[in-house]
Amino acid sequence: MKADTLARLQAERAAQRPVVLLTRLSDGAQHLWPQEALPGALAEAARDALGSEKAATVMLDGEAWFIHPHNPPLRIIVVGAVHIAQAMAPMAAPLGFELIVVDPRRAFATAERLPGVSLNTDWPDEAMAALRPDARSAVVTLTHDPKLDDPALDAALRSPAFYIGALGSRRTHAKRVARLRELGHGDDAIARIHAPVGLDIGAVTAPEIALSVMAEIVAARRGAALGAPRPAPTEGRISIGISA
Repeated sequence: MKADTLARLQAERAAQRPVVLLTRLSDGAQHLWPQEALPGALAEAARDALGSEKAATVMLDGEAWFIHPHNPPLRIIVVGAVHIAQAMAPMAAPLGFELIVVDPRRAFATAERLPGVSLNTDWPDEAMAALRPDARSAVVTLTHDPKLDDPALDAALRSPAFYIGALGSRRTHAKRVARLRELGHGDDAIARIHAPVGLDIGAVTAPEIALSVMAEIVAARRGAALGAPRPAPTEGRISIGISA
């Protein structure tokens, strides 16, 4: 690999932008997509590789190409080190997600309560600015505290995050929507929010709600109809609080 190609590949990965390295096996010529314009069939093969997340050798116009996708990591950014976040933690990694929990309340955002989880104890506006949610990020707010949830939702709605969810009843969400409108968000943006968060499976306990949230995130990522936001019911799920 040429030094220039390697430097560009590393820069794209550091910036958490999806990139595909295409190598023509006959002579070693290499291209980066979508940073470089490519013929239609080659670009389509690169796009398919990003979607499947699998490297493969393909034949195009009589030439063999090795196509290697480099996707940013899948992340779930959770605001609130609550019981639901604790229950989500062991589910995330087997599904291919890094779980990041944001909570400035250091008594709750601890390695003892959330072992193996990336913890960020900055205030959500600072944390979101540093984490920069991308198209492979899901953002979930769980605190019911506008001081924590609203800055995270504001940042998420200004990002390409593929999933945004917020815990709370219809009444809670109506108040939240009013505040988000004051921050400049219109109907299309607000419609991106899954509220109440998670698939409607009648979940009550923290592990059940965590399961419904993870299932909805997977559905949204895979483009399943179950991953579309749904109307909030009159009475939302119970609030799962924090205990030390």
